[in-house]
Amino acid sequence: MSVLTETDRLLITEMTTDMAADVYKNSLDEDIKRFVPDEVFKTPEHAKQTLEFLISRYGTADGPLVYALITKDEHKNIGYVQLVHLENGNWEIGYHIAKAFTKKGYATEAVTAFLPVITKQVAATEVYGIRLLENTASGRVLEKSGFQTVFTGKSVYHGGVYEISKSVWKA
Repeated sequence: MSVLTETDRLLITEMTTDMAADVYKNSLDEDIKRFVPDEVFKTPEHAKQTLEFLISRYGTADGPLVYALITKDEHKNIGYVQLVHLENGNWEIGYHIAKAFTKKGYATEAVTAFLPVITKQVAATEVYGIRLLENTASGRVLEKSGFQTVFTGKSVYHGGVYEISKSVWKA
């Protein structure tokens, strides 16, 4: 397990295929089904196949670059943080914390630690955070992590048109 960076409570590490069961289980949370349904896995094997692809992206500049969040105290895989390319060549942050670990500041902690390290790695000077407007928890994470809102309104999101918020973080 290669550690990208760490915080007081988290190791932010490269994914490994032996994480497939945890990744599958974490993908079944109601919030992920509601807000990012394309990140829900049908089976642990489906999660493993996706992990194999994601692992192949490390060391590239085009991503997606997805890293596991492992608690230091219990060594539990509680979610992920990621950087992905948008169609226009910009970068977008993504993250998910398993339901049992939400409302404890882990997402903000991970995003805040991840951004300076990953943007340096890919030579990016800004990153977007795009969320459904109703996902207020994600909005709080972005705000606490230094993102500034640049758009609120209807736009294309995950194949449909929804009320969204777009924020930007600058290095």
